[in-house]
Amino acid sequence: MHQILRIYNSLTRQKEVFQPLRPPFVGMYLCGPTVYGKAHLGHARAAITFDIIFRYLDHLNYKVRYVRNITDVGHLERDLDEGKDKIQQQAKLEAVSPMEVAQRYTYTYRKNMEQLNVLPPSIEPCASGHILEQIAMIEKIIQNGLAYIVDGSVYFDVAAYSQMHHYGKLSGRSIAATRSGTRTLAKQRDKKERVDFALWKKATPMHSMHWPSPWGAGFPGWHIECSAMSTKYLGKQFDIHGGGMDLLFPHHECEIAQAQAALKTDLVTYWIHNNLVTIDGVKMGKSLGNFITLDELFTGSHLAIDQPYSPMALRFFMLQAHYRSTLSITIEGLKAAYQGYRKLMNGLHLLTKLDQEGITPSGTNGRLDAAIHADCSACYSAINDDFNTAKVLASLFNLLKKINGWHNGTLGDASISSAAFNHLRNTYTTFMIDLLGLKEEHAATTNQMIETLLTLYQEAKAEQRYNQIDCIRTAFHKMGIAIKDHPNGVSWAYQ
Repeated sequence: MHQILRIYNSLTRQKEVFQPLRPPFVGMYLCGPTVYGKAHLGHARAAITFDIIFRYLDHLNYKVRYVRNITDVGHLERDLDEGKDKIQQQAKLEAVSPMEVAQRYTYTYRKNMEQLNVLPPSIEPCASGHILEQIAMIEKIIQNGLAYIVDGSVYFDVAAYSQMHHYGKLSGRSIAATRSGTRTLAKQRDKKERVDFALWKKATPMHSMHWPSPWGAGFPGWHIECSAMSTKYLGKQFDIHGGGMDLLFPHHECEIAQAQAALKTDLVTYWIHNNLVTIDGVKMGKSLGNFITLDELFTGSHLAIDQPYSPMALRFFMLQAHYRSTLSITIEGLKAAYQGYRKLMNGLHLLTKLDQEGITPSGTNGRLDAAIHADCSACYSAINDDFNTAKVLASLFNLLKKINGWHNGTLGDASISSAAFNHLRNTYTTFMIDLLGLKEEHAATTNQMIETLLTLYQEAKAEQRYNQIDCIRTAFHKMGIAIKDHPNGVSWAYQ
């Protein structure tokens, strides 16, 4: 049933059959947020992408250790080796300590992830809590002759590394192209080459976040944290490393070089990168006024947003596109996504209602049974094809047509076998809840209120109290819910 899982590997630029290093154990690392501001749409896409991967590998009975880091030190402006620390800069703007900034935005990030029904990782380490591990890795790189010290800073020697290894094999960039595309800043003249990157930076008197090291007081470079933390928790080699396409170079390229230089191993088997998010086809950026945080989307407080859009509407919207394709956020797309989400949830409600009533078809229509089995199989074929959630949704909508047809009587009670119906119910429920992570946005108390109103509606209908019937229908309409009358009773559905 589950078939063979194939994953697109950014390193080899092709789809490959997934074969863990130490089955049934799987190690997966995702580059998490730099916590100097509120989580935004880009953060959501990466988190949802790897949440789907985490969920499906767990569904396949792999024992997954999923590590997603928090960058709370060392990430400088514009991803360069000079400039202000992003967290320290925000701390000055807010007139608080850097760790207050990191703590605040770590909390809001986790809150947003919970709203999106993103499962928490197995381990969520912070860079500031792993300074000793980073120093130890830097010392190994120096001992292996692939880094050099200049006035309290340590730089990775890309030229020396490239004599033995291929620097650029992930991104496809040559050193010459990288050199020509890298600016030399005034404070970087201590580096041998423009392409060399910082492993450790000497702290200036103004830099409040610094630690003692063999080279003097300073702080780690951005790239070393992920190499140190991933190998600490997943070993010298592990299965999956992921992040946004914007991290492929220089961050992930540097991770590969650091691990090889320190541990003399290839770090990862499968590199997975989700593509970027745009707003109406334009790259998201604060200077363009189209930078939208998740809180702004969920509350509708951004000027570019016409109304609040729920976390499930955003999750569904992102699932409609393959993770490796560029995703353009539009108002029209969000509205359509919300409607699509509600339609699929209606199918889940109907299946739950049938289960509660103990109703199961027992027909013998071989042709329809075959169509149901094919749609169920298509769900697994899609997710096994590099986690293609867009095709999964298309197959779920095909199954929804069968659910609605059986419920409203157009297919007839005897048109589906019990085996086919059970296959439909199990597949639909498993993908909706367990694998795609779509959940009911109404609280349990709201569902109880709906059921109470439906009972009152049925009583009013039986006694022909038409004014009360109209009042209840109006109340449901304001909640975006429609009452459905049918021969077997009454039910509700999203409009």
